[in-house]
Amino acid sequence: MTTWVENPRNGRDRGPRGLARAWVEVLVRPRRFFRNGVAPGDQAPGLVFGVLVALCFVGGLLAFSSGTVLGTDLIPLVADSRAVTSLLLLLAVTLFVAPATLHLSAALQTVLLMLAVRERAGVSETVQTIAYATAPCALAGVPIPELRVICALYGAGLLAIGISEVHETSLLRAALVSALPSVFVFGFAFRGLGPLVALVEGLLRSWTLI
Repeated sequence: MTTWVENPRNGRDRGPRGLARAWVEVLVRPRRFFRNGVAPGDQAPGLVFGVLVALCFVGGLLAFSSGTVLGTDLIPLVADSRAVTSLLLLLAVTLFVAPATLHLSAALQTVLLMLAVRERAGVSETVQTIAYATAPCALAGVPIPELRVICALYGAGLLAIGISEVHETSLLRAALVSALPSVFVFGFAFRGLGPLVALVEGLLRSWTLI
C-alpha cells in the first residue's frame, strides 16, 4: 500500500525538492499535476506529502495557541510540559492520525466512486489525489478564519479537479462524488467548516440588516 515506485509514469523528483515542487505545481497547475504526477502503485510520495501538510497545519496551531495545546484544555499536558505534549502530538499526527485520516477518506471516496464512475483508477491513485489536494491546508494553521475558509475551499476544488483527471470523469460528477470526503477532510480534519459557517451566518445577518 505504500510502495515507492522508482520510475513512475512520466517521472517525479524525490526528496525535499520534489515535495516542494509538487506543492507549488498542484496549487498553480492542478490539472497538469494530477494528470502527470499521480502514478499507479506509487502511493508513498503522496502519503509523505499529506503527512507533511498535516504537520504544517498542526505546527501552525501549536505555534499560535497560547497557554494550552491547540488552544483547548481537552488535551492534557504530559509531564506538565507544553513542549513535551506538543512533540508527542506531532509524533502521533505523523505516525497515526494523518495516515489513518488519509486512508479513511480514501476508502470513503472509493466507495462513492464505485457508485458513480464505471471506469476508474485504483485506490492508490485515490489516496494520492486526496493527499495532494490538501496542499493549501499547509497554511490553515494560522488563526485567521478567512484564510482557513480559503484553504478549505481551495482544497475541495483541488480534490474535485484531481478526481476528474485521475478517474477520467466530468468535473461536475467529480465535484459531487468528492463533496462528502471534502467535508470530512477540509471541513473537520483541517477545521474549515466552523469558520465557513460563521462567515455565512455573518453575511446572512448583514444582508437582513440592509
